[in-house]
Amino acid sequence: MATNSQADQDSKNAHIQMVFQIRELYGRTTYPHKVHEKTADLYHKRLHTMKIVQIVLSALTTGSFLLAIFGDGKAGVIIGATLSTFLLGLNLYLKDYDLGELSQKHIVVASRLWNIRESYLSLLTDLTTEEIPIDECRKKRDDIQTQLSSIYDNAPRTTEKAYKMAQQSLKIDEEMTFSCEEINMLLPEALRISSDQIN
Repeated sequence: MATNSQADQDSKNAHIQMVFQIRELYGRTTYPHKVHEKTADLYHKRLHTMKIVQIVLSALTTGSFLLAIFGDGKAGVIIGATLSTFLLGLNLYLKDYDLGELSQKHIVVASRLWNIRESYLSLLTDLTTEEIPIDECRKKRDDIQTQLSSIYDNAPRTTEKAYKMAQQSLKIDEEMTFSCEEINMLLPEALRISSDQIN
């Protein structure tokens, strides 16, 4: 009888340790997911700004050369040459650093990390309802880890600014959490529950 009791206790401890580990892995995946989303946003915003600067510089360059032709020739040429040099530098930068492609790479990584994060969440749900044997849980965890490793092997580097933005989003703005009322608003009436039913 004592042996069965010890085996039950060992099984319960293993179960608790697995819950803690999956919670930790969920958290470790949530942050990179959000950081890659924020990095993609930063690159997209930078590309948009640079495209506007390109348009403005092109217009000003054209205007200064028109000034050279129809007005003050020397000033127009100097202004036009200066603006043209800035425009060339910007074009070369955008040629070497395809910000649109970088943004897209981060979007792909974020999407793949979202799937991993949701897999951990599903596994955690199964664990807390004790619907899954511990050995099956270990196998699923290891499979997810293999997928995650493959994602990180091919992921582009993120930025410190994106990390700080992700921290703000997750810790303060609570972007990844919903109140019971918020979830109810997204569901059909037949699937809504009150917070009393959860507790």
